[in-house]
Parts: sequence; structure tokens; C-alpha cells
Amino acid sequence: MFKEEFDKHDWDQALSSIYAKTAADVERALHKTKRDIEDFKALISSAAAPYLEPMAQLSHRITQKRFGKTMQLYAPLYLSNECQNICNYCGFSYDNKIKRKTLTGGEILQEAEYLKQQGFDHVLLVTGEATKTVGVDYMKSAIRLLRPHFANISIEVQPLEEDEYKTLVAEGLYAVLVYQETYHQDNYKLYHTKGKKSNFDYRLDTPDRVGNAGIHKIGLGVLIGLEDWRADNFFTALHVGYLEKKFWQTKYSISFPRLRPATGLIEPKVVISDKELVQLICAWRIFNEEIELSISTRENELFRDHVIRLGATTMSAGSKTNPGGYTVEHESLEQFEIDDSRSVAEVKSMIERNGYKAVWKDWERFGAIGK
Repeated sequence: MFKEEFDKHDWDQALSSIYAKTAADVERALHKTKRDIEDFKALISSAAAPYLEPMAQLSHRITQKRFGKTMQLYAPLYLSNECQNICNYCGFSYDNKIKRKTLTGGEILQEAEYLKQQGFDHVLLVTGEATKTVGVDYMKSAIRLLRPHFANISIEVQPLEEDEYKTLVAEGLYAVLVYQETYHQDNYKLYHTKGKKSNFDYRLDTPDRVGNAGIHKIGLGVLIGLEDWRADNFFTALHVGYLEKKFWQTKYSISFPRLRPATGLIEPKVVISDKELVQLICAWRIFNEEIELSISTRENELFRDHVIRLGATTMSAGSKTNPGGYTVEHESLEQFEIDDSRSVAEVKSMIERNGYKAVWKDWERFGAIGK
């Protein structure tokens, strides 16, 4: 389990090590052909800020070499806002006294029909963490309903047991996204005060259970704004490195969600600027040439327009973050507010104006990209 590797590292020592990096460390990392975790520390350090332009150019070249001039598009499909956890950064938190909504089978297909009309072939199913309402049986039924309509089905739901993941993989599940939110173990409990999600170790070991189940792709990330983004991404990089060695046939993705407004939400403890987020995205691409980097509609139009050239490979478009938000129940509670409210057609047009091609399926299923 990753917990064994995690316990070898101290948060404060890791953070001090990152801030101790120098310009010479950054230049060394930029000129190497194979980079290690110390190089990643240098690239996310404050010492790398003056090197943003060469980092962006290198990230651009690496991304085009591996992925070509493409951008994979997906849509989140929120199935339920019911949740048994109390998390002080999420609109679905159990203590928010709001109307709860879980889609029926018919409503799921109604939402799916709309997304297919928009062109999507890759859908991410999202729920709150309510085992009795939206547990593995509900997810199994949802995947069965949607499998004939989409080439790729991913989930972002509560952590499950290994045998439960195996059940969903057998139904056609393609990817699992599970975010640790923060790797600061001491402060984790401050944000997750009640419910199964408050168990730091259980959540930390979830990607191991997913990998053992034979999933095609695992998505990781932290919620930027809870704790120092540099330390959190260092631990994320450790986690990815561990998983890549253990589950070498599995693909991986990283997301960069910034804390966004929602009902009952706390204010960000740490704010990352747009330049720092660009630095982080470029650092990930330079450090790991194969990993998919995803940018959601949490970010504004201007940022998403420019990040296409800087390392991102996957984007959501036209997103709704409330169950039934596309066609069924427009006013149900959102998990968070989106910032890029453009239509799917507008996002696709923007991608094409930048000289890129919108890809609606997974890279492998699409074909030989970049040749």
C-alpha cells in the first residue's frame, strides 16, 4: 500500500526542501532528459517562477510529441447530490440543509441523450458519498444503462472495496477518479469532520484497490486551496510514481481543481495565482510526459483558452455540477460554481481556432495520435 511510502516523508520537511531549491536546480531539471522527484520539486518551487517561459515552451513541445495537437473532451454527469459526509468545502456536505436529488434510470438516460447530442463519447459519473442511496448497486445499474451509449465511462464517487471495483470494471467501467483532497494528514480532519471520508488512510489506499481491480485509468489530484499546493503536489507525484511502478499497465491523469464557491463553503486557506497554476501544469508535463492533465470548467475562459498550448490534454465543456442539470432539474444544488459557462460548441470552436482537434474518445480508441 502507498501508506508505507507516504509514512517515509514528513510534510514540513518536504515543504522546506521545495523552498530550498535554487535557480541552478531549476536549470538542471530543464536540461535533463529524464527527471526525478527532486527535479519536480525544483520545477514547482518559487525558484522556478522566473523560468516560466522556457518551462511553457518545453511543456508545449513534450505535449505535442506525445499527444499531438489534440484536446480530449468529456462531460461530467452528476447522478446525485446526496452525501453522508460533512466536508466544509463542498456544496453536497451532509450538514447543508438543501433539497437532495438522485436521478432515476429514466432521468439518467435523458441526461445521456442530451450529452450525446452535444457530441460527447466520454462521460464522468459523479455522486456524493451516500452508500445506501448511490452505492455499488446503483453505480452498476447506471453503467449498464450508459454503456451502450458511450465509449468511455469514468466515475468520481465514494471509495469502494476492491471486489466492488472489479464488479464495475466487468460492467465496462473505464476509469476511476479519486482525489485525496490534501495529503496533509494532520489537517485532513479539519476539512472532513464526519463520515467515511474522514478516514485519511482508507482514502489514501483507494488507488491501490482500484489498481488491483484492473482498471484502465486512475485519476489523482488535490483540491488546491486547502493546504500548500507545492507540498500537496509533491505528495501527489510520489503517489503517481508508486502507482506507475506497481500498476505499470494502467494509465494516469492529474486534475487541478481550485476551491470554488459553493453553498456553505470555506474560504481558501492558500490561493494559487494563474501564473503559479501554469507553472504547476508545466512542471507536471515536464516531469511526466505520459500523464494526462485535465482542466475543468472551474477555470475561466481566458485561462482555458491559453492552457491548451501549455500541457493540458483533457477538458470538460458545457458542464453542469448538479444532478439533472442538463435537462432534468436545472435548479438542483450545485457541488460548486463553474467559471467557464460556454457551450460545448463554443469550446470546440475555441479549440479549433487554436489549431487543435477536439477528441471525443480515449486516445487509444481514437487511433494513432501525434503521428
